[in-house]
Amino acid sequence: MNDKDLQNQRIAMAWRTAWRDRDFRIKTITGSLLLIAVLIFFPYFFGVIERRHGIRLNDWLLAAIPPIDVSGLTFIVIWSMTIFLWVRCAQTPRIFLVTLVSLLILCFSRILSISIVPLDPPAGLIPLTDPISSLFYGGPKVFITKDLFYSGHTATQFLIFLCLEKKKDKLVALLATITVGTLVLVQHVHYTVDVAAAFIFTWPIYLLGKKIALRKPQNASPN
Repeated sequence: MNDKDLQNQRIAMAWRTAWRDRDFRIKTITGSLLLIAVLIFFPYFFGVIERRHGIRLNDWLLAAIPPIDVSGLTFIVIWSMTIFLWVRCAQTPRIFLVTLVSLLILCFSRILSISIVPLDPPAGLIPLTDPISSLFYGGPKVFITKDLFYSGHTATQFLIFLCLEKKKDKLVALLATITVGTLVLVQHVHYTVDVAAAFIFTWPIYLLGKKIALRKPQNASPN
């Protein structure tokens, strides 16, 4: 038996052990259903947000950056890291559950923050072209420009960094986070405060998500 077979056996055993845990099953099923519901709700929510009026911030940093369409590079970084995270989640049930719960809280947090902070898009905004993410906005021909505070692209990448466990994985994810945060500014998709706030909001969201995901109920039973 080679190393790959041994690794696959360990992964399969880890998932069998995790799935025997009633608390893990409940959180996985509940969290997955809620996340699906949120993703279905997103196009309607963003449609409402796009029709409202907001304020335009005076962002001196964006004013100094000529807008450039970097959609292709942004797409590659985001979805490469997403696939990488999926691989790690498939290998480690703990990472999967922490990511699932944290991502769900992140989605609710952004719905709340976008709702209470109405902003108009920055001057010079170039719509970000992402054929996959656009499915959650209403379709490939729909461009949402007012989902601003705070940056979901940056927050998601930072959450990936926080959820990963290996040092090399975290280094790659951190570089991806900085890259995406920079690219959305270059394309004027977000204000500087949107990107900065993504780091501030995501950290406590991750801590809460991890606490909920890994907390065991009193008198917990594996069955």
